[in-house]
Amino acid sequence: MLDYAALNALAAVVREGSFERAARALHVTPSAVSQRIRQLEERTGGALLVRGQPCVATEAGLQLCRHVERVGMLEHELRDALPALGMGSGEAGERVTVRVAVNADSLATWFVGAAAAFAAQAPAALLDLTVDDQDHTAERLRSGAVLAAVTALAQPVAGCNSEALGTMHYVAAASPAFVRDHFAKGVGARTLAAAPSLVFDRKDRLQARWVRRICHRNVETPRHWIPSPNAFVEAACRGMGWGMHPASMVAEAIRGGRLVELVPGSTLPVPLYWQQARAAPRLLEQLGAAVRAAASQGTHALA
Repeated sequence: MLDYAALNALAAVVREGSFERAARALHVTPSAVSQRIRQLEERTGGALLVRGQPCVATEAGLQLCRHVERVGMLEHELRDALPALGMGSGEAGERVTVRVAVNADSLATWFVGAAAAFAAQAPAALLDLTVDDQDHTAERLRSGAVLAAVTALAQPVAGCNSEALGTMHYVAAASPAFVRDHFAKGVGARTLAAAPSLVFDRKDRLQARWVRRICHRNVETPRHWIPSPNAFVEAACRGMGWGMHPASMVAEAIRGGRLVELVPGSTLPVPLYWQQARAAPRLLEQLGAAVRAAASQGTHALA
């Protein structure tokens, strides 16, 4: 039989990032956490953690974390069905953490509605949201770092279902003064190569994709890196550069004249999908239902 005290210690260290914080969460000493994980590593015959700041799981460690999280969700279902087995599902000691990857723009627009609805329906569950580019969240699912993901990948990850959520539309926009200063002669390869652009992070390819559609070739643009959706919009409004914005986030700024589209009508559509395990515990199914409902109702963000 697996040692679930040791597995819970491993999952806590990965979730909290350190032995000390994991010990506080489990109400034990750091040395007890260390001993449990050392014994687990001896039994499995390999390292389960890369010790550091923060501690991260190895591939084998991720597999065990995924297992213990699934077991926790199944035990939650069993307690609901057979209350005599243990404490009520709302008590702190019985909480289950569900790890999900989501892109920053979805989190800033419609996904919080899904998270809040799920939290209200499942008070024993806690969400651990990891933010990544929509083109890369599926990698988190594939590696076992998360149990579900909002992703731009339509092809199901092995062992998962993929459901279409809708399409997020992006517009290339900048402040009126920025457009006058940098695009007075029009939007083309020459002007785009000289005008500063806004990029969310090193994985963000939206600006490059839009430029390629407009110019029919790749164009290297100067970049400001701004890894915050709200700051990204504000930077554009203040004339720092042009960028690709979710249409729902900048609709009011465009109506109010703080932003203008560089090329009207040239939106960039990005279809989004929800992927989760095919044989998912009920808690994960509840989360998926909340995500689908929020996506269908969030017509301001997804079409």
